[in-house]
Amino acid sequence: MQNRTPRKPEQPAPDQTGFDARLTVELASVVAVARRRALRDGGRQIDTAHLLHSLIEADPEVREAFDGGPRLAKVLGYLVQRSIGYGLRWQGAVEDSGAVPLVRGAAADGWSPAALAAMEDALGRAGLRGAPRATGLDLLAALTVDAECRAVEVLAGAGVDAAWLAERAVRRTAEAPRAV
Repeated sequence: MQNRTPRKPEQPAPDQTGFDARLTVELASVVAVARRRALRDGGRQIDTAHLLHSLIEADPEVREAFDGGPRLAKVLGYLVQRSIGYGLRWQGAVEDSGAVPLVRGAAADGWSPAALAAMEDALGRAGLRGAPRATGLDLLAALTVDAECRAVEVLAGAGVDAAWLAERAVRRTAEAPRAV
């Protein structure tokens, strides 16, 4: 007799970094979607492109930071291409641009070193402005810092200047009410 209970595919490790408690509800949802996207893409780690894709889909403030539809549409087009094959060259490879120090244990926690550094940067940005939790705009600005990460590669491929986008995200974050 066969067991009819479907097997669960290998899941990325649960968040052992402690980020979830320091994220807005919306950003925690973005991370959860990025985890599912990483699994679906055949990766074991959340990378910066997974985070960017999930941010754009879930956060209207992040979409507004792109200043109009054409830029956003191009970025989404690249991200969709990645989901259906463009990212195959990334599949199974650890995202380590070398721009940030390799974090030992990040792979075991289900995060690429670059994605982990971006999340830590987003939390630091929130702390600097006195906010108890990081927002999607904090993460968007943090994703643009590492010029060699996959998120910046996607942005560049779509013709979006990462420095310009970071400046817009930082300005919008300063203008937004504090997340609780």
